[in-house]
Amino acid sequence: MKVNVGGIDRILRIVLGIVLIALAAMGTIGAWGYIGLLPLATGLFRWCPAYTPFGFSSCPNRNP
Repeated sequence: MKVNVGGIDRILRIVLGIVLIALAAMGTIGAWGYIGLLPLATGLFRWCPAYTPFGFSSCPNRNP
């Protein structure tokens, strides 16, 4: 797997994931909030499978 999630993208994914998981755990938004595991995982691993087929990367010059 090549890294394809860059700095700001990574931070936003991690924050969004944590917020969704926390809201779901508190019962505020229901169980669907655990979908926050996806952006959290892609932010932590710095790889997004949805970017791969399109050859997109938010990393500056990391994967030429």
